[in-house]
Amino acid sequence: MENNEIYDLIRIGLTEGESKVYLALSELGSSTVGPIVKNSGVAYSNVYMILNRLIDKGIVGFIVKSKTKYFQAAPPSNLIKYLENKEKSILQQKEALKGVISKLENLQKGKECQEAEIFLGINGLRTAYHKLLEGATKKDETLFFYIYQEEYAEQSNLFYNSIVEITKKAKNRGICNKRYEISWFAKKSKFLNMKFVDIPIPGNIDIVRDKVMIVAWVPTITAILINSKAIANNFRDYFKMVWKIAKS
Repeated sequence: MENNEIYDLIRIGLTEGESKVYLALSELGSSTVGPIVKNSGVAYSNVYMILNRLIDKGIVGFIVKSKTKYFQAAPPSNLIKYLENKEKSILQQKEALKGVISKLENLQKGKECQEAEIFLGINGLRTAYHKLLEGATKKDETLFFYIYQEEYAEQSNLFYNSIVEITKKAKNRGICNKRYEISWFAKKSKFLNMKFVDIPIPGNIDIVRDKVMIVAWVPTITAILINSKAIANNFRDYFKMVWKIAKS
């Protein structure tokens, strides 16, 4: 029995066992179960179940002689008919699914999607920012809190300098601690609309639409990207309150 022929039959949707039994019958002609088991290598306990499936698919038939069943493979052209029936069934399922999808969409309409992902390392952080700003336009606004600390300041400055193009996708406003005013990146980045405060800042946080990202720079760069309208709105309200009392 050729492996290539088995693989070809598997590719059109038969299982490995079905493929082996069909090929064995093609070689044997009309046969009882014993020779089929021997030639196919399929376990005796499984062969009847496999034969019944092949009969249902229209690619194996049988006759009864002296109360004994003799099975035989249908002509190879029946495999085309099998695929045509399978294709027809898939098209029917696809049409049925269209109706189900619209109903499911109506059920989910208005329901908030909430999920969170964790990203590690500098490359993970880059991926996180791409996901945070995915689909953002100039109509959107990025709000951010940033805490400047010497221990990660240079690494942070270099990183944000490297993603300037994606951060420009949306408008921005940021609230930072006073020490950030001395940063070369803060001085250079005229497109950043920032205010500086002496009061404690809750963390390095970005808010875009229904997404919130919290970034820890030490000891290992870790970003938590949260998709939650409720959480985003809470941070956005807090940001707006602080923005009113902060100095430019």
